[in-house]
Amino acid sequence: MIQTISKTKTVMFDEFIDWYPENSIHRYELHNGVIVEMPLGTGDHSGVTGFISLKLGVQIDRHELPYSIPGDCLLKLGRNESGYQPDVIVLEQSALINEPRWKKESIITMGSSVRLAVEVVSTNWRDDYFFKASDYEEMGISEYWIVDYLGLGGRKFIGNPKQPTLGVYQLVDGEYQVKQFRGSERVESLAFPELSLTAEQIFRAGLPPS
Repeated sequence: MIQTISKTKTVMFDEFIDWYPENSIHRYELHNGVIVEMPLGTGDHSGVTGFISLKLGVQIDRHELPYSIPGDCLLKLGRNESGYQPDVIVLEQSALINEPRWKKESIITMGSSVRLAVEVVSTNWRDDYFFKASDYEEMGISEYWIVDYLGLGGRKFIGNPKQPTLGVYQLVDGEYQVKQFRGSERVESLAFPELSLTAEQIFRAGLPPS
């Protein structure tokens, strides 16, 4: 369950940064002026997240792509009341020189610096489908994955009956166009065109062998 830290007043982004506990074992985001403690992921959730980071890192290394995957990164949205930490984020290395807060604070302020953002769905699926999709679109992030490995999202997003679904959101003329992948379908990514992974391979990452 997501725990709300601040309810009494709207918190601005810089106030959130000043408040953020140093070396905290917990992750926090700022949602419309409210500080939120993000739930600790399950083993399966962590397995999926780690698998994606590993496979994308292999692609970066193998094809010498001009990207990097940071250990920590906070996205500052255009409005001053929200800041997110994607489960996986891929940055354009050449763009970081233009990021005024990157070197000292690991903060990204421009969508053009982000090649790919990934959210692995947990019980707070509404954040990923409703809010983050809209906010990442507005920020201008060119590609966004929603990895719903348990099929938790609303039926309007993943269909009826619900089933595990990976949505790839790609920015076209300022709006996200969505393509969904399930089962043995190969995930198609503009950021990683040589990636050869099926949706099921990603969904099953971290699960114990059957």
